[in-house]
Amino acid sequence: VQLQASGGGPVQAGGSLRLSCRLSGGTFSNYDMAWFRQAQGKEREHVGTISHSGDSTYYVHYPFDISRDNAKSTMYLQMNELKPEDTAVYYCAARLSIFIADYGRFKMEDEYEHWGQGTLVTVSS
Repeated sequence: VQLQASGGGPVQAGGSLRLSCRLSGGTFSNYDMAWFRQAQGKEREHVGTISHSGDSTYYVHYPFDISRDNAKSTMYLQMNELKPEDTAVYYCAARLSIFIADYGRFKMEDEYEHWGQGTLVTVSS
């Protein structure tokens, strides 16, 4: 399985940006998908997770939105009202969708087996 994130770039504060993450080498609908981000000098943090069917999202950072198109094997992160503190490398991740007892585990990096290379978002004031 490979993940390819794209759509990053420079944007002004208050603007919007949509990131994409395409999965190849596997059946996309079998995977719960997530976005994480890492700002320079900081730890990587969870941005949100979407279930394999797209019916549910978990812990999505407001005012962002996560969606997916299983026919296109692609997940999206719609980022609105961007602030300079949203500047980070954004990573997508995938986990095989099996039972999870604690939804809080979706925020944990070690819950995901596959990671993309990251795409840089830079928000200027």
